[in-house]
Amino acid sequence: MACKNRMACKKYFGLVINRERLLKNWSQEELCHGICTVSYLSRIETGKADPSDEILHLLFDRLGLVVDETAEQESLDHAEEAYALLFSGMTDKLKEYLRQINIEKYRASCAGLDLLLLYKIAFPSDHGICTAHEGMHECMERRQLALFRIIQGKQDEALLIYPNAYTYLQAGLANYNSGNYISSIDKLQTSYYLAAREGLAKIMLETKIALGNCYFNLLDVHNMYHHYETAANLAKAMDDRKALEHIAYYTASIRINMGEYEKAYRYFSTLEDPDILRLHKLAICCEKTGRRTEALTALDRAEALNPDHDGETLTDLMCRVVRYRLEHEDYLEQDEYGELLLHCYNECLKERPAGFEVFHLPWMLEWYKATRQYKKICEFLSEYPTLSLMNSPAARF
Repeated sequence: MACKNRMACKKYFGLVINRERLLKNWSQEELCHGICTVSYLSRIETGKADPSDEILHLLFDRLGLVVDETAEQESLDHAEEAYALLFSGMTDKLKEYLRQINIEKYRASCAGLDLLLLYKIAFPSDHGICTAHEGMHECMERRQLALFRIIQGKQDEALLIYPNAYTYLQAGLANYNSGNYISSIDKLQTSYYLAAREGLAKIMLETKIALGNCYFNLLDVHNMYHHYETAANLAKAMDDRKALEHIAYYTASIRINMGEYEKAYRYFSTLEDPDILRLHKLAICCEKTGRRTEALTALDRAEALNPDHDGETLTDLMCRVVRYRLEHEDYLEQDEYGELLLHCYNECLKERPAGFEVFHLPWMLEWYKATRQYKKICEFLSEYPTLSLMNSPAARF
């Protein structure tokens, strides 16, 4: 068995044997009869024995697992190719590559664990493949353990174990999703530097988009535009239309916060198949530019996209807030509007990144001004000092 770490592989093999035996509902005696003693099999399964290749082959054969030099080399080649795709950020190509591989075929090979972990990284929601069970981490090398920690949601640990452009990106994204944008920016910048040094264009693109997103949520428009512009140049060079659409959406969204409703309208009104969030923003652009009928039509379209809803999802609430303003000219005099707006804002705090709450701040400030809650206005401007620098309704308070 060609293996970089013989003992680590044999510990893994012991766990595979234990898993397959239990899946078949066999006793240890049934499996090892004529091959080795029950006590020796027990030691193999717990990683306490160093069995010969011959005994391992006999156990694998009885369990119906493929074990030969050809399969061993194939699994190693597959794993290295998959690692190269993963660490260069080629996620779509990684998925396409792994779909062509029968992972179970290579369970009894040294690279079997690598393929299992790589598959789980590529397809996190696929529960048909078991990546690792109790004790398996004990036989993992650094690269494997880093993937295992990412699967567990421990990206910062993965970064410490195996630092590279990919793990820095994953740790940065994890910090972003938890709302820790400053820490995210630090890790993403390192990821970009490492990716640029190695010519990993896909990771460079993902990193720049993520940096733009961070600054979007921090209301730092200057830096947001800077990173999005670089990302757009990379996306154009790579013909990545999905990335370009993402950048265009966030750029148009920040224009709403800056009070540039006509510019934002030119983007949202030309979308061929907008989702609920894009229709919500189109309605706001129409509201602010005097297109009331078009705004209501956009909200009707948004509601039609989710006919089975109960009216209480966050996107429903966001649309209801806009509809209330459109249907009530005196909305600032209605307590019902204030309750609806506050409920929507609090749900944004609980469910979504900071960009959602920031998006609603101008209307929160508008409401607090109308109801003379000036202390609340001061609290918001203290928490979001850059609001006063933006050409948004917030700046006038």
